[in-house]
This record gives sequence, C-alpha cells and structure tokens, in this order.
Amino acid sequence: MGGSFLITLREGLEAGLIVAIILAYLKSTNQRRHFRTVLLAALAAVAISLVVGAAIFAIAGEFEGRGAEAFEGLAMLAAVGVLSWMIVWMKRQSAGIKKSLEHEMAQAIGMGSVFALALIPFSAILREGLETAVFLFAATRTSTPLESTIGATAGIVVAVGLSWGIYSGGYRLNLRVFFNVTGTLLIFFAAGLLIHGIHELQEAALLPISIEHVWDINNIVNDGSGVGLWLKALLGYNGNPSLLEVIAYPTYLVLASWYFIAMRPASPSVAPTPAAAQARLAEREADPPIAD
Repeated sequence: MGGSFLITLREGLEAGLIVAIILAYLKSTNQRRHFRTVLLAALAAVAISLVVGAAIFAIAGEFEGRGAEAFEGLAMLAAVGVLSWMIVWMKRQSAGIKKSLEHEMAQAIGMGSVFALALIPFSAILREGLETAVFLFAATRTSTPLESTIGATAGIVVAVGLSWGIYSGGYRLNLRVFFNVTGTLLIFFAAGLLIHGIHELQEAALLPISIEHVWDINNIVNDGSGVGLWLKALLGYNGNPSLLEVIAYPTYLVLASWYFIAMRPASPSVAPTPAAAQARLAEREADPPIAD
C-alpha cells in the first residue's frame, strides 16, 4: 500500500503541476479559450495510460510458472530503471520546468496551432501515466491487489487536492523539499524492486544462485505477514535473501543516494522569443560597445 501511495502521489502531483502551470499561464495571458484543449489532451493521455496499464496486467496473466517469474522480474528491473531516471530528471528539471512550459505554450499560441498546444500537456501527462503504469505493476507484485488499489487511489486523491490547491492559490508547497523527500523514499522503494526482480529472475533460473539464503530471520520478522509484509512492499525486506540480493540492495542504495545528493538542479535556461531577441538586437545597435 505504501509503495502504491508514494508512486501515485509523486507521479500524480507531477502531472497535476504540469496542468496547473499551463492553466495558470493561459489564465494570466487571457487565453482561457484554450482551457478545453488542454484538459481534453490531459484526459486523452490518462485514458491511453490506463489502457497500457491494463494491457501490462493482461499480458502478465498469460504467463505461468517460470515464464511468469521471468516476466515479473524483467518488469521490476525495467521499473527500477525508469524510476531511477524519473527521480534524476525531476530533480534536474524542477528549477526550470515552469519557465520551460510557459515558453512552449507561448510558441504554440504564437503559431496558432491547436495541435502543437494540445501536444504539450498530452506528451507530459502521457509520460507520467506510462511511468505510473509500469511502477504500479511492479508494486502489486509485492502487496495484495486490495492494498495496492487503496494506496494508489489515496495517492491520486491527495495529488489532485494538492494540484488544485496550488493552482487556485489556496496554499503553497515547497516543491524542492517535496521532491527531495519523495525522491529519497523512492530510492529505497526502487532498491526493494531491484532485489524483488533479482529474486524472480533467480526463481526463473535466469540469474545464478551462489548462496540461496545468506541468513533466515523469518522467525523474528516474517516477510509474509504483519510488519514484515509491509516492509517487504515498501522497502524490499526479505527475511531470507540470496547472496546476490544482499550485494545488490546496499550497492544500489549507496550509488543512487550519492548521485541524488551530489546532483544539482539544472539552471533554467529558456531561449528568448523572437520579439525579445529583436529588442535585444535593437538595444545593441542603439548603444554599440566602446572600442578601446
């Protein structure tokens, strides 16, 4: 439940912020007539994401035995890769995403192209939706369907509420702190998915097992019930891990955390509009530099 909640909260808020930024820009520039285009594009992206998510679950249901284990293991490793990239991308882009979106919107409106305008929210929301579909599939492999559904629904509700509050100006959210905190939690979640994926691939005999159980503490904290099951779903706890799992978990945590902490957000740099470029050129011609 915790993993599904964190995923939909984070991804839902990212998608909500994109829509909120676009609508706020249209509102401030007296372009409210484009609201319908933006909202329809966002809904279309959500619909496609739901179809893709359903297809992933349907395809997974066609596999049995080693095939199912192999599919789930590879899906989890793919989710780890996409999740890691998403965490890094959002930290780098968080400082300039608002200016970048506003610049793209200004260009699309200047071109007079409804398609170009709709493509901005559609592509951004579709990216978030497809990522969420992959993450939720991986998350449901470590918790019950009911828990995953409750967690995912709660995350979406909170994300929608926060997005609306930010758009309406009802409250402010320190986005840098939010994404840093959720990014850190998602690194632990991704590490858990990594060793779950390794475990499934070992069960499918696609990865070697040098030592099957380095230790077994299920008699203390059982990973199949209670607190152990919750830790398994959120952090990847395993009461009797293999040697490869024991090596992979801290290795990923150390490398991902080090990169996440050391990386700095990219400086927002948006190309000037043609009008701004002409204004700067006129200023230079009117006041040329003085030669030595």
